[in-house]
Amino acid sequence: MDRQTKRRLKQETKLRKKEERAQRKANRKPSVLLEQFWNLPNMLTMGRIAVIPLFVWFTYDADPFYSLLAASLFTVASVTDVIDGFLARRWNMITVVGKLMDPLADKLMVMAALVMMTRLGRVPAWVVIVLLGRELIVSGLRQIAASEGMVIAAGQEGKWKTSLQLVGIVSLCIHYVHHMDFLIYEADVDFNLLGKVLVYLSTAFSVWSAAVYFKAFLAMLGGRSAQGA
Repeated sequence: MDRQTKRRLKQETKLRKKEERAQRKANRKPSVLLEQFWNLPNMLTMGRIAVIPLFVWFTYDADPFYSLLAASLFTVASVTDVIDGFLARRWNMITVVGKLMDPLADKLMVMAALVMMTRLGRVPAWVVIVLLGRELIVSGLRQIAASEGMVIAAGQEGKWKTSLQLVGIVSLCIHYVHHMDFLIYEADVDFNLLGKVLVYLSTAFSVWSAAVYFKAFLAMLGGRSAQGA
């Protein structure tokens, strides 16, 4: 066999192997996580993360127009949080990716908003430290509980905390005094003052809910220790 024939056979072998790899790649099924990712609830969740840079840009200059845009964007993101959870339960699309990304998207959006509000001087830094510290502590306890096979349900005080916090952040984003027509009467609303009051209330509920969660966590640990004994 001459050199030219050997070279041709070698090239044919390489080409055949390349085609086989391409065929195996085409026939390979996507991973379970990748299949779970591409559904509407998870895409809405990823959309909330994707708009965070835009929200930060709106709140950077913080004039009345951009403040309203930031408040509108935060409101839309909060609404999609409710929608994606509803769709996931309604369409039976609760996935591992969704369980991971949904709370992460919520925390990233709230953290970005609180940090920007602190930068603008619309909320004291200690409030943000308390709120973010609470989230880290509760998330850590939740991870430990899950690793031990324990599920601690969120209490009503936690739901109040979330509601007050979201409305408070929207009010802080608006910030300026606007004349509002409430049909029954008209008034000038100081949204910065309203936002601060709501965030202070959410901080109180945040500390309360963290204490309740920690108490429930200790009670579950005590119960398991008693059963083991």
